[in-house]
Amino acid sequence: MAKFITIGERLSTTAPAVNKAFTERDPEPILKRAKQQLDAGATYLDVNIGPAESDGEDLMKWAVQLLQSEFDNVPLALDTSNKKAIEAGISVYNRSKGKPIVNSADAAGRIENIDLAAANDAIVIALCNGEGIAKDNDERMGYCQMLLERGLEHGMEAEDLWFDPLFLVVKGMQDKQMQILECIKMFSDMGLNSTGGLSNNSNGMPKHIRPIMDSAMVAMAMMQGLTSAIVNPNDLRLMETIKSCDVLKNNTLYADSYLEI
Repeated sequence: MAKFITIGERLSTTAPAVNKAFTERDPEPILKRAKQQLDAGATYLDVNIGPAESDGEDLMKWAVQLLQSEFDNVPLALDTSNKKAIEAGISVYNRSKGKPIVNSADAAGRIENIDLAAANDAIVIALCNGEGIAKDNDERMGYCQMLLERGLEHGMEAEDLWFDPLFLVVKGMQDKQMQILECIKMFSDMGLNSTGGLSNNSNGMPKHIRPIMDSAMVAMAMMQGLTSAIVNPNDLRLMETIKSCDVLKNNTLYADSYLEI
């Protein structure tokens, strides 16, 4: 059994309230959102501090220590383009509940984040793109191979590279959705772990439609072998779908109370 891993996305500077709390080092809004996500079943929390060019190292250390001290060393994904901030976060990270995740590397300007993850015995999200979005699965798998080889050359285990095909918005890129699902199947056939920002696919849709579309996508993606995703854990429909798929895939043992676990 290998239960699907959910990475909570709601601690991001893209949310004005979170950005303000990070800037002011105000713990209350951060802890509130973290608790909401963990109570809803998130496995990891993504800590997106943005570029944080001026104070990223101090901010990431503060966020990691705050969250892990309050929530029993909850495992975290460290999400920023600031490499020194990621390294600073890892330096104070307690890995008793799971390795840190470096979010993220790609096959272009961020490929050195593979090396960073390898040097710190961390997991890395490996985006299968270069300077832009891959045009097809041949290109995605070429990037996958490049990133995999880079990790292995630096002593990483393949299981610590989580490959992201990049979920694409349905509105405007509807014809690309099956490609993404097929790419996930290719990762799975190679025995690789996979992940991605699931809610990208429903961007721009009316609020009441997004949970429906996200739930459909995660069910189809899990059928193809998706092993984790960056999601909104407070989307009840989505989380119920993930838990139900885990039962159907025999990732978790069925009990009448499975939705409450």
